[in-house]
Amino acid sequence: MGVYAVAICLFFSLSVVLCLRIPNLSSDIEKDTILLSVCHPGNQPNPRTLRSDQLTVLINGYSESRIPLLQSIAASYSASPVVSSVLVLWGNPSTSPLTLSQLAYNLSVSSWGNAAISLVPQPSSSLNARFLPRSSIGTRAVLVCDDDVEVDLKTVEFAFRMWKGNPDRLIGIFVRSHDIDMTRKEWIYTVHPNKYSIVLTKFMMMKREYLFKYSCGGGSPMHEMRKMVDEMRNCEDILMNFVVAEETNTGPLMVGAERARDWGDPRNEDSDGDGLRLVRDVGLSSRKAEHRKRRGKCITEFHRVFGRMPLRYSYGKLVSSVGEQGLCKKGSNLVLCDH
Repeated sequence: MGVYAVAICLFFSLSVVLCLRIPNLSSDIEKDTILLSVCHPGNQPNPRTLRSDQLTVLINGYSESRIPLLQSIAASYSASPVVSSVLVLWGNPSTSPLTLSQLAYNLSVSSWGNAAISLVPQPSSSLNARFLPRSSIGTRAVLVCDDDVEVDLKTVEFAFRMWKGNPDRLIGIFVRSHDIDMTRKEWIYTVHPNKYSIVLTKFMMMKREYLFKYSCGGGSPMHEMRKMVDEMRNCEDILMNFVVAEETNTGPLMVGAERARDWGDPRNEDSDGDGLRLVRDVGLSSRKAEHRKRRGKCITEFHRVFGRMPLRYSYGKLVSSVGEQGLCKKGSNLVLCDH
């Protein structure tokens, strides 16, 4: 009788474990299936057919409370003559079909220019999905960006010109740095006033091939690191910087922006009365200290898997114009001489 009781208990326990694990297993299988399909050479466009005069914008969306802002940002990008198309990658699988249908329609009719805006619902919330080399990307250049950052079109066009001259580099507006904590002997994620080594996906321009290298290349080490991104729900941008630095042995390039409104930055004050608190509070990166700690851990783990530190520092910023800096006395005031 005791033997039967043990057998029944084990069967019951295994059933519970299986029930708990099936959703994750299903999600992993789904991700692997998508990768196999996207990464298949037959599903990749002929490089000779890719446009070099325009770029594709990939906006990552997740929060339903940000939808009005997302629509405005997507419409703004669509108005640029250097933008071929705008793909909104919706990474919240819990969003209702009705909401998705309405969003897809609103986006499709909101274009301010010739670039079409399309909604691409993702089957999971994986941040790795924003770097899939989709067959619908028909340009050599790709702009990866967030749904809470507004960048003026002159800056977009200037960044694209800079990318054309440096197609192997990552181009961005928002930058950070890696560094070493000598006391703890570990890598940290930080900000330096005069150097940087990481471009954020708030605004990250790159060549299309890097999407393939991130998602389809690198064998088991890259698979392990993409899995870390999924487990931590963070650091996909850091991993892309690792991938590019490993390939080029150079750092990214920062461009100056005329206007880059970051609605999700926790340093925003609440006095605007424009719903800013709601937009900011749903941000994935608002808890500053814990956020930096987690990203430092990512750098440490990626370094371990790579076996070396590929990130390289860059210095300075590319600007769209060089104005007079000398001061002259005009009337009773000292002003820039060319004013």
